[in-house]
Amino acid sequence: MTETQFTPRVFSGIQPSGNLHLGNYLGALKRFVDMQGEDYETIYCMVDLHAITVWQDPARLREKTREVCAGFIAAGLDPEQSILFNQSQVAEHTQLAWIFNCIARMGWMQRMTQFKDKAGKNAQNASLGLFAYPALMAADILTYHATHVPVGEDQKQHLELTRDIAIKFNHDYGVDFFPVTEPVIGGPAPRVMNLRDGSRKMSSSDPSDMTRINMTDDADAIAKKIRKAKTDPDALPSETNGLSERPEARNLVNIYAALSDLTAEQVLTEVGGKQFGEFKPMLAELAVSKLAPISTEMARLMGEEAEIDRILAKGAEKARTIAAPILQQTYEIVGMVGAKQG
Repeated sequence: MTETQFTPRVFSGIQPSGNLHLGNYLGALKRFVDMQGEDYETIYCMVDLHAITVWQDPARLREKTREVCAGFIAAGLDPEQSILFNQSQVAEHTQLAWIFNCIARMGWMQRMTQFKDKAGKNAQNASLGLFAYPALMAADILTYHATHVPVGEDQKQHLELTRDIAIKFNHDYGVDFFPVTEPVIGGPAPRVMNLRDGSRKMSSSDPSDMTRINMTDDADAIAKKIRKAKTDPDALPSETNGLSERPEARNLVNIYAALSDLTAEQVLTEVGGKQFGEFKPMLAELAVSKLAPISTEMARLMGEEAEIDRILAKGAEKARTIAAPILQQTYEIVGMVGAKQG
C-alpha cells in the first residue's frame, strides 16, 4: 500500500462554554496565531457541539460562541488567512463522528480520564454525548485530514484516541486514508495555573473571578489581579530548579515568560533575586501591554454581532469545501450506496 502524502494542515478548537481567560490565550490562541504564519493550512473552530455535552443556556451559548470568535480575531487570527467557524455549521463533523463511533471500542472510551473527571461518581446520569465526545473530537480533526493539532497536556489522551481511530479505520478497510495526526505540544506556559492556588489550573468555572485573568478584563482589572496574586515571602531564584517547590512563583514566572516570548530560564536571569514587590509591577505592566488591546478589540467586535456571524458563516463554507469530499470518500470506503457524487 502506497503511503499517502497529506497536506500539512492544523486543526484545533475551543469550547464556547465559559469565559476566555489567560490560560486559553497562552495555551491556545497565541499558539494558533503563531502557527498561522507557518507552512500549514490552519483551521480553527468554536466547538459548540462539544459544549452541549453538559447543559448550556441557549442564549449564553450563542453569546460565548461569538465571544470566542471575537477572541480569536482580537488575538491576531486573520479569517482570510485561516479558516474560522463554529462546529455546528459544518454537518460533516457529526456525520463522520457516527462512522468513528462504530470504529472506536467501548474500552477505549472507558479509559478517557476526562469523562471520569467530569462525570464523577454520578457517571450513570452523565449524557451519552459526554461519554462519546472523543469520537466527535476525532471527527473534528480527521474530517480535514489534519496532520497536526496543538494540544495541552490534558488533551493528549484524546489525540491518542484520534490516532487509534485513524489507524483502525485504515487497517479495517485496507486503505491509507486518514493521517495519524501529530500533537504539537510546547510553549513556556503549557498550563497556566490559578492566581490564588498555583497547584490548580486556571479555570473559567472557578467561583472567584480573582483566580483568573479574563480576556475581557480591562487594564485596571488585569493589574489588580496580578497585584493580588498569591506569592511567597522569598526572593525569586536565579535558576528554574529553585521554583520546584514554589507553585505560585513558578506560575507567575511562566506567565511572564510566555507573554514575553522568553523561556523561564531567561526570565530568571533577568529577575533572579528580586522580591515579588518588584516583580509583580513588571508582570502587571507586561500583561496590560499584551492583553488590554485584545480585550478592547474584543469589546468592539462584540458590538458587531452581524459581522461575527458573517465571518463564521464564510468560514463554515470554506471548511465544507475540505470536509465534504473527505466525508464522501469515507462513505465510499465504508460501502454506503449513493455516496459517490457526480
